Amino acid sequence: MSSYKEQVDKSKLPTHVAIIMDGNGRWAKERGYNRIFGHQNGVTAVRQVTEAAAEIGIKYLTLYAFSTENWERPQSEVDALMELLIETIEKETSTLNKNNVRLLAIGDLKRLPVKLEEKLLRCIDSTSSNTGLSLVLALSYSARWEILNAVKNMAKEIESTHITADSITEENFSNYLTTKTIPDPDLLIRTSGELRISNFLLWQLAYSELYFTKTHWPEFSKECFYEALCNFQQRERRFGK
Repeated sequence: MSSYKEQVDKSKLPTHVAIIMDGNGRWAKERGYNRIFGHQNGVTAVRQVTEAAAEIGIKYLTLYAFSTENWERPQSEVDALMELLIETIEKETSTLNKNNVRLLAIGDLKRLPVKLEEKLLRCIDSTSSNTGLSLVLALSYSARWEILNAVKNMAKEIESTHITADSITEENFSNYLTTKTIPDPDLLIRTSGELRISNFLLWQLAYSELYFTKTHWPEFSKECFYEALCNFQQRERRFGK
């Protein structure tokens, strides 16, 4: 039987794939380990899927790495996650450059530890000239935070300019979002069997195709990613028309 990669039609690829990387903790628990072990193994899946997206020709890949709600987790887990992010960004910067991958980030980045924010911005700057895949990390991100932040920024401009309520459109509202330079996702993948969006890209997902798999994130391989692409290509997208 041919692999899913061989079945993907490269002329009908989604431009932007977004992923809710779920199941690290449950995967670790099933094996008798703590949640951090799951997060550590989840990094391997990030590497696999990033490579798969770059190899097949996806232009944008957004990974939900840390939500604003995740700050409410036990401090020990949050601290370990922040350290893991620092280590991963430090280790992978050269690989991103080698593979022509550009790193971007969305979210309330000012809430991140100073060391992580510095590493992140340094990596973004280092990879800014790359023209292949754009890898977008959603860090300290939630869609409600993003929309509320956009409304606040727009209100400030209304107060200081001649913008009127009647002149606000979907297009100019989108320019206040953290994703203003990024096309909306064509496909959203969520791992680990949960059937919800979890406060992720609510505005941008309006007409995205949704793909749910029971596979936990640490086990989500390149073939799993290509299988999701094949599923996407079997769908008819009408955008409400």
